[in-house]
Amino acid sequence: MSGMASDHNTSSQEEYVPHYLQKGDPFASKLSREADIIAGFYLTVIGILSTLGNGYVIFMSSKRKKKLRPAEIMTVNLAVCDLGISGKPFSIISFFCHRWMFGWIGCRWYGWAGFFFGCGSLITMTAVSLDRYLKICHLSYGTWLKRHHAFVCLAIIWAYAMFWATVPFAGVGSYAPEPFGTSCTLDWWLAQASVAGQVFVLSILFFCLLLPTAVIVFSYVKIILKVKSSTKEVAHYDTRIQNSHILEMKLTKVAMLICAGFLIAWIPYAVVSVWSAFGQPDSVPIQFSVVPTLLAKSAAMYNPIIYQVIDCKFACCRSGELKAKNSLKKSRTYTISAHRDSMVMNETQLEA
Repeated sequence: MSGMASDHNTSSQEEYVPHYLQKGDPFASKLSREADIIAGFYLTVIGILSTLGNGYVIFMSSKRKKKLRPAEIMTVNLAVCDLGISGKPFSIISFFCHRWMFGWIGCRWYGWAGFFFGCGSLITMTAVSLDRYLKICHLSYGTWLKRHHAFVCLAIIWAYAMFWATVPFAGVGSYAPEPFGTSCTLDWWLAQASVAGQVFVLSILFFCLLLPTAVIVFSYVKIILKVKSSTKEVAHYDTRIQNSHILEMKLTKVAMLICAGFLIAWIPYAVVSVWSAFGQPDSVPIQFSVVPTLLAKSAAMYNPIIYQVIDCKFACCRSGELKAKNSLKKSRTYTISAHRDSMVMNETQLEA
């Protein structure tokens, strides 16, 4: 009986035909024309806001590129990845044209670029979370970390993303049209067809999603615990150390919000992809499968907003501190001058 069951499973895997190899045009939109137009406008807005926001971050950083801290260098790299995710007009054009317009070559290139920049973005956030963890929980780490270490880390990030994005071209996996037809992604449906496909999809999920996410969660949980236990200790230090601590916490808040926004945007897409790979074949409704894809694209728009909100709050705090310091200096000057005046008056009275 077990032999018959295994034969049945093998035959069912062999018989499975993914949606893009079934009868019909794989690049024709399966959505209504109205839905395509709405999706096209949505991606246009996301693309414009992301390009302006991330372009502004890169431009402002380039004006002070020699003064960027390692964590800020990673932030610039994240902005570059966000531009790569949202700055491609191919899907927008295809939504408005009611079909994918760039053939199989364009589909594979688009899928590669989306996965390359998406993976680069998540691995960059993983590196930032580790940097924050070591900087706050292991203070000696900050004394030897230099700018060139950040650039070495960037090289590792890009190599890691390049490796996993290019593996499908080596015949291990592939890129294919989405079920709704007007976008392309990793071929998650290979897991339904063969054991090799399952190994490929599981490897991608572990090394490009689960492992980085676990590192991020671990880092920020440890940071939160450390901050709770050390807040009272920092209050006893001098002003310079307190200001350095405030700056580190600002960078940590930015990193935490960025990671949270990214994961919230991408986890629904990951869930749908996993279900497409290991769930009931073709059981995800086409109209539903487009929503996580559109939500994932919005992650590229959040980050510049987070930078600006945190920077404004930090600037307000800094200006408040400066005003307090200036008023304290003025009050001290007034007290000293008043004391001197009283001394002069006393001396004059004694002479008289």
